[in-house]
Amino acid sequence: MKNVRVGLLGLGNIGKGTYTILTQNADRISGMSNSKIEVKKILVSDINKPRDIEVSKEILTTDAYNILNDPEIDVIVELIGGIDKAYEYIKAALSSGKHVATANKAVIATHGLELMELAKKNKVLLLHEASVAGGIPIITAMLKPLCGNDFQEIIGIVNGTTNYILTQMSENNLEYEVALKQAQEKGFAEADPTSDVEGEDAAYKLTILMLIAFGVYVDPKTIPREGITKISKEDIEYASQFGYKLKLLAGAKNSSGRLKYYVYPTLVPESHPLASVNNEFNALFVKGDAVGELMFYGKGAGSMPTGSAVVGDIVSIAKCIGTDLLEITPSQPYPITEEELELTGESRSEYYINFLVKDQPGALGKIMTVLGTHGISIQSVMQRAKGDDSLPVVFILHETRRQALDDALAEIVKNSYVEKVTSILRVLS
Repeated sequence: MKNVRVGLLGLGNIGKGTYTILTQNADRISGMSNSKIEVKKILVSDINKPRDIEVSKEILTTDAYNILNDPEIDVIVELIGGIDKAYEYIKAALSSGKHVATANKAVIATHGLELMELAKKNKVLLLHEASVAGGIPIITAMLKPLCGNDFQEIIGIVNGTTNYILTQMSENNLEYEVALKQAQEKGFAEADPTSDVEGEDAAYKLTILMLIAFGVYVDPKTIPREGITKISKEDIEYASQFGYKLKLLAGAKNSSGRLKYYVYPTLVPESHPLASVNNEFNALFVKGDAVGELMFYGKGAGSMPTGSAVVGDIVSIAKCIGTDLLEITPSQPYPITEEELELTGESRSEYYINFLVKDQPGALGKIMTVLGTHGISIQSVMQRAKGDDSLPVVFILHETRRQALDDALAEIVKNSYVEKVTSILRVLS
């Protein structure tokens, strides 16, 4: 049995889960990989910091290059997060001929193509199953058993923090700020939740998924996105009355050679499988020309679920070390030309619109008239009395171009009978 030595960069939440699994399930992992996998060194910020797992101080270091330059270490596991330092360390590891496993969606989404090319050049592996949807093996599934499919659509809930917040707003009638605080207290949200609640985290993951599914790189900064900070419990209540659940979705669809993609709070029909995915759980709905529709569901974050995916990558690497499997292990696909696939970003959609309208005769009819003049048809409408001079009027619109909708709304808000447009949300059709 061969020995495989691992250098672990980071002993935070995911690092602890990874280390626990490697030590707790060592016998099973050895049998599966035909290797004795040893964590030789671990990068930490403070060696003497109290920890809730047992780990020898002898293998701890505060110097990353004490690990990266160790000739006995075969695999670097990057779990420090962020972009700049992680990119530096992964690049150094690959350049020195070490394999890398990482859970870092940000660095893969921004520097992944360069790092994959570097891995290929140095005949080592760069695996990142844990970078999308935690413990759900979506990347492995798409690269291996589903690789023969021409993917048509991938859409899902890929951020547990926002899904937890929206679930609590829906099931317990909480305001956004209250639900966020609860998520932070339970450890589902960071002290600074901006990346999660503004959709940045989901955009990183969507970039990775589009690279795998469609073979094209889309900079996460260019993905049309909106977070959940403006969602009110009234929006969730109204959506429910129309028969929808509100979820933050990351989606991409190839429609006749035009790739549409987005990260948006979206009304999901209660009959759709994604509508029943609650709290910190993630789910991905994938459609391929051969396999049809598939649903992947599970814990998308957390120490042990994400650690499970990291360990899976370590085992895959261990199996290849000392064999010719490196020559046949599938790598990430590379971008195709824009002539083959047109990148359109946001396109046509059904929409939910919430207006605050003055309670005066003819106001509703005037809104409907303007929408009609812009070629926008109405699927459903609901008017709610509030007992004062203004009241909410909520529309579900048939599929329309966003530009046409924006033009219509610009005309509508010029009129005195409309106080404001409270919400504009996509509807999953």
